[in-house]
Amino acid sequence: MSDRVAAWLRIHAPELRIIGGHASTATVDDAAAALGIEPARVAKSLAVRAGERVLLLVTRGDARLDNRKFKDICGTRPRMLDPEETHAVTGHPVGGVCPFALASALEILCDVSLRRFATVFPAAGSRTSSVEVAPERLAEIAGARWVDVCRLPEASGP
Repeated sequence: MSDRVAAWLRIHAPELRIIGGHASTATVDDAAAALGIEPARVAKSLAVRAGERVLLLVTRGDARLDNRKFKDICGTRPRMLDPEETHAVTGHPVGGVCPFALASALEILCDVSLRRFATVFPAAGSRTSSVEVAPERLAEIAGARWVDVCRLPEASGP
């Protein structure tokens, strides 16, 4: 668990409890297995460059970034940050990236794909911790804006 994320959550969302001490949540499939949930309910956070801006996109675990939708909203194609850049701007290791207690002030986007679920599970700043939170509350505490920039697997529906 990240002490920085725990301290941040105590201030901004004291009702949320960090789920820690489980197996690795470094990948969507690992997180889903560790938490006993379907992969789609994992809220993955992606550090993306859009021209000169760096954004954090939070989306459901089985969604894929749609380059055309992203370009229509952000004006340019997305470029994923490498693990070192991601850690530098977020303060979290890849596999533990979340929209809480960021090292840099980043614009945060939540993809509408998260809204299908009553609760989702973003990481909590480490590869072995997460939180359970309603999507609307996630966007609220992260200061995120809702966007539609992802595509879902064919079998997932809306």
